[in-house]
Amino acid sequence: MAEIMTLARHILQRKRKYDAATGDFTLLLNHLALATKVVSRQVARAGLLDVLGKTGTENVQGEEVKKLDLIANELLIELLNDLPMVCAIASEEDEHIRHTEAGRLTGRYLVCFDPLDGSSNIDVNITIGTIFSIRRRADTGCEAVAEDFLKPGTEQVAAGYCIYGSSSLFVYSTGDGVDGFTLDPSVGEFVLSHPGIRIPDEVACFSVNAANRRNWYPETVAYVDHLGLGSDVRYKKTSLRYVGTLVADVHRNLLVGGVFLYPGDRKAPHGKLRLLYEAHPLAYLVEQAGGAATDGVGRILDIVPTGLHMRVPLVIGNRREVDLYAEFTHRYAAIPPDATT
Repeated sequence: MAEIMTLARHILQRKRKYDAATGDFTLLLNHLALATKVVSRQVARAGLLDVLGKTGTENVQGEEVKKLDLIANELLIELLNDLPMVCAIASEEDEHIRHTEAGRLTGRYLVCFDPLDGSSNIDVNITIGTIFSIRRRADTGCEAVAEDFLKPGTEQVAAGYCIYGSSSLFVYSTGDGVDGFTLDPSVGEFVLSHPGIRIPDEVACFSVNAANRRNWYPETVAYVDHLGLGSDVRYKKTSLRYVGTLVADVHRNLLVGGVFLYPGDRKAPHGKLRLLYEAHPLAYLVEQAGGAATDGVGRILDIVPTGLHMRVPLVIGNRREVDLYAEFTHRYAAIPPDATT
């Protein structure tokens, strides 16, 4: 019989590397996996359970909240609430952090998540996902505060995501490479299907919302034209592919090679993606897989958040293409504004 490597077994085998034999981190990761299984079930049955559509409320970003957004958020919080190693949770859907019941004073870990990335695609059955990040806090014995979360992405001890599409796939890293696990409905377990993920050097596709071109700065226009219209033989077979769900676009590019960009532009100069819940965890994973992530000026993981819901531009994927975008940014920064109009 072929060896079956489940996610729980995989985490247990790596336990000694990051858990100091306490079992806390193992339990936390397994609970996050359990939460995504429950969300996966809800997503798969969404059309039958009256969980499609909007709630009629807005989240802290002023966006309309979908019913499944709210359900996923509360499921994740509920399953983390009883863990004594987790002191506080920060969610894209909540304005403030939430303290857990079991670990609010003694827990060593902070958890951030985007409960359901790609909300605009929920009602049309396009791939969506959950993104999470785990950090340690320096002090225990008191309640965590928002400032405990406002640290550079380099301080993450783990990050991952689960995408809900034709199958549910759980991808995570604890700083020692990236592995992916597909949910096998027949046994109810995530099973190793993508060991040691490394982003290919080929650029199979680039992902960008081309409808925003009217608002792009000159460096973005030049960069996208270079990838899609230029004469560089490296991009001869490169295609434009854009799902509109960040985690789905990044996942595809992680497997086949490519770059995703949601740059700052004239409409949103500081970007639209959330640093804590989207950019930091995905940058952590992509770097572990040999790629890179930038805001156009510097490394995403080096950015220190100024608030729980800080937004940033994001260019993420193959290291060569990410570095190339930074070159375009620096090049156009040296050109007088009237020369690029």
